Amino acid sequence: MAISMDGRGRWLDNVFIERLWRSVKYECVYLRELSSGSQARQALGDWFRFYNHRRPHSCFDGRRPMDVY
Repeated sequence: MAISMDGRGRWLDNVFIERLWRSVKYECVYLRELSSGSQARQALGDWFRFYNHRRPHSCFDGRRPMDVY
């Protein structure tokens, strides 16, 4: 992955990260009442395992990221 330094491609680099964090917030964080850092760490770890190992992704034609990589 190349880092954009010219500003022209910088918006494209951010699109993927913004979409990921939107998914994290709406599918994990906002649905739970997390009262401690350890609860948040556990919830996020579970969600990222689900996201990478079990959730089908449209950009991979319905395959899971771990199957692709």
